[in-house]
Amino acid sequence: MKLLLKGIFFLFAFALFVNCTSNGGKNLVAGDNFGKTYSIGDDAMSEKLQILSKAYSMQNTDELVKHYDADFLGENGVETTREWLESMDSISMKPYVIIPVKLQGDPDTKVLAWSKEERHYKNGSYEKLDLMEFFNFNQEGKVDAFRQWKSIDSSNFGKSYGGKFIGKDDNEYSGRPLVFSDRNEVEIIEKLIKDYNAMNVEEFSKPFADISVLNTYEGEEMKLKKEDMAGLFNDYKSVNWVPYAIVPLKIYNTDAASGVQVMSKETRVFKNGKVWEKELFEIFYFDLEGKITSMTQYARDF
Repeated sequence: MKLLLKGIFFLFAFALFVNCTSNGGKNLVAGDNFGKTYSIGDDAMSEKLQILSKAYSMQNTDELVKHYDADFLGENGVETTREWLESMDSISMKPYVIIPVKLQGDPDTKVLAWSKEERHYKNGSYEKLDLMEFFNFNQEGKVDAFRQWKSIDSSNFGKSYGGKFIGKDDNEYSGRPLVFSDRNEVEIIEKLIKDYNAMNVEEFSKPFADISVLNTYEGEEMKLKKEDMAGLFNDYKSVNWVPYAIVPLKIYNTDAASGVQVMSKETRVFKNGKVWEKELFEIFYFDLEGKITSMTQYARDF
């Protein structure tokens, strides 16, 4: 019986040995590493991450940047990090899962970390986050790549969505919150303002659709063709459009069309000496192709 039990135990142990493997998973990014597997990496990099998180939580910029590759930080990385950390009364990063892995044939160690983070800003703002982060430690043990994914706690002062869209009439989108849009609208509006101030009609007209609608603060509706914009500045000696805020928004869970709210001050000096000056609130509507199809304008006199 003892011999039989020993034989069974030996076969069981052998089966475990044969079926266990130190490699697993698969890289599915197209390129030289496609299809390669992962293995558990050097645990020393897990220790490094804990040291890094301690320096981060202590807002010790000089100690924190020691763990980052100089090229990754860039020319202003140290001071940018210091400025950001010093904008808070306190910050706390508490990792609760740390997994170091290595990709087959890659000398670097990739550390996956799940952590809880709280940020108390000097301006009174507060953030509570659940984070999943990726740190790439190179052969020198320095972080040279980083990515972050976050889940926002309900206790935060700020969220990625909010408000409510109602609409002029009942529609399928009524009651949905608004989210920030990110299809380069801010950069487009900034360039639009720059080209407007330079009275460069050719560049100014580029973001507009072939036909766009201008709803003026006086209640007029004007349909403009791109080619009609050539005479836009004919009566002006100079213009000066100064933005206060640019806010790109869209309705949650809809297509990519968006509305960009622009608060600004504008001064127009006419060739006849007349000066027009107002504070403006304008909404620029971007279609699915990223072109401005209409603009609605409201104005306030000084």
